[in-house]
Amino acid sequence: MVRLLEKKKAKTSVLTIFALTTFGLHLLALFVLVLQGFSIHRMNLQKPPNFVQLVDGKTVDIGSQEIQSNLEPQPETIRQFVNKTMTLMFNWSGKLPPQSIDEATQPQRDNGISVPTRKGSQKLSTTSWVAGFGLSEDFRKGFLVKIAEMTPPEVFSNSSQAITSQLAVKRIYPPKKIAPGKWQVGMVADLIQKRQSTNQSIITPFNKDLLVRSVDSFAFPQVSMKTDLQKAIYSVRTDKLEIYEIRNLCLVDEYSSLTPDKSCGNLKNDQTFIK
Repeated sequence: MVRLLEKKKAKTSVLTIFALTTFGLHLLALFVLVLQGFSIHRMNLQKPPNFVQLVDGKTVDIGSQEIQSNLEPQPETIRQFVNKTMTLMFNWSGKLPPQSIDEATQPQRDNGISVPTRKGSQKLSTTSWVAGFGLSEDFRKGFLVKIAEMTPPEVFSNSSQAITSQLAVKRIYPPKKIAPGKWQVGMVADLIQKRQSTNQSIITPFNKDLLVRSVDSFAFPQVSMKTDLQKAIYSVRTDKLEIYEIRNLCLVDEYSSLTPDKSCGNLKNDQTFIK
């Protein structure tokens, strides 16, 4: 009788161990499946590798860090991008850029593009709106609102009281790399607004620190179907760069160096003057 009880007890113990082992294996399998799910999701978010074949027959991924470092834009390319984008941003002539020889002699009137602001709907020039595509998406909307608020309504008037504006760039500092694919560029310029009737100019110093980063750019798939506006927008994005922040630039010793914003605390804000 005692032997029967011992055998029964041993049999129960084996079944318990077997059940626990099976349960543990199921948990392990579930854990492995969860890890695989996260791996697949991460791979799905990654950009597919772009392989190119070099002259020596070697195949490399152009997305690798080594290749990307060689594909970084030249400092002069970054400076030209900043110059082009900011000059276009403040070109308020009241006329659209000419698209043909006839329009070069008789440019079309710019009616402006309306954007919602705190003071209601206000207009900015078409060139400013196009130049806005040189800014990052999260920065563009707020900055264009500021441009619309500072754009005089007389820009879009045909009367003698019409106002034109342009950005006179004096100097653009060599780009300073602050992170992989990101640069800091200082710009010294004047914003010149001119009233046609009196030929009087209002000159406002526009000294800014611009943060630029490299981005992907894709060609329009149907070139023949692009409008003039789409062509202008894609031309802004072809540099594969964008401005994602603009700060005030402090100047010391006649543009000799860049200094942090905190050193500008004693500078006067009334630097606008009439010439």
